[in-house]
Amino acid sequence: MSRPLRVVMTGATGFVGSRVLHRLAATARETGREISIRALGRSAAAPDSAPPGVSWTPVDLTDRASLRTAASGADVLIHLASRISGDEAQCAAVNVEGTAALVDDAVHHWGVGRIVHLSTAAVYGPGPHRGITVDEIDPAPVSPASRTRLAGEAPVLAAGGIVLRPGLVLGAGDRWVVPALAELLDRVPARWDGGRGQLSLVDVDDLARLITALATAPDAPEPGVYHASHPVPVSSGDLMAELAALDVLPAADEDLPWEACLDRLRVTPGRMSERQFSLLAQDHWYASEDVWRAAHCPPGPGPLHRLAGAAAWYRSFLASASAGAQAAR
Repeated sequence: MSRPLRVVMTGATGFVGSRVLHRLAATARETGREISIRALGRSAAAPDSAPPGVSWTPVDLTDRASLRTAASGADVLIHLASRISGDEAQCAAVNVEGTAALVDDAVHHWGVGRIVHLSTAAVYGPGPHRGITVDEIDPAPVSPASRTRLAGEAPVLAAGGIVLRPGLVLGAGDRWVVPALAELLDRVPARWDGGRGQLSLVDVDDLARLITALATAPDAPEPGVYHASHPVPVSSGDLMAELAALDVLPAADEDLPWEACLDRLRVTPGRMSERQFSLLAQDHWYASEDVWRAAHCPPGPGPLHRLAGAAAWYRSFLASASAGAQAAR
């Protein structure tokens, strides 16, 4: 009898990680393969939503001592935790030093043979980017989070790991992409630049399927960096039209040239910056066919098709956020 595949993962309570955790458990049920899962986090207690049979180990990515035995006995490390807010030093402590320490202990002390690490396509910087392949242009990150996440890729690659750079991730639990679109549409109620911008998107459950396939495939995929969005880009106009059809966002009836969009944004204050507006409205498209092929994982029908399943969650979240904002005034 073959022994269980022993998987250790960080970020198991996050937007992507919680889906990966459930996809790992489902893969074990569906295939009959025994998969032992250990989740690393700040708490030793499993959340109520966690699948049964997962063990939880408290660790702190900024505390090297807490990481030393985190990957003991593991075959695979799935590293999804990152810090996306704070200054350079705060982000580096988790995304660079924490990643390097975790990977070093996993590989050199515990002999972990496979690492799958989640980075971001934001490492390429402002764009526009049109169907670029991995490192076809030099990465040029502009925020502390994206700069340190790029630096955090290095120890993973040095250890022969797999680094994933998804674009925009959609689905129930998304507290950034669609909420940002909602704010921007309120400030600039139009089809931005005619809705022509081509975006790399991926549904969170499809991304979880991909990560699980890369982590559990009998034959390890080639190490290196992969873009990890759905292979077919989506125009900003089509994305906004689908969200309007699902009653998540209001419909935009006017086409507005890009410079006019920026002028409108500048006179209407809000949280989203011009750089973030550009990220969501102009071309940010990263060729992503290779990773699905390497994982022998079908990419599915695409993020627009998946939005219907998340629409109720988005409507509830946006309504709650709006009510909270009005109460704070």
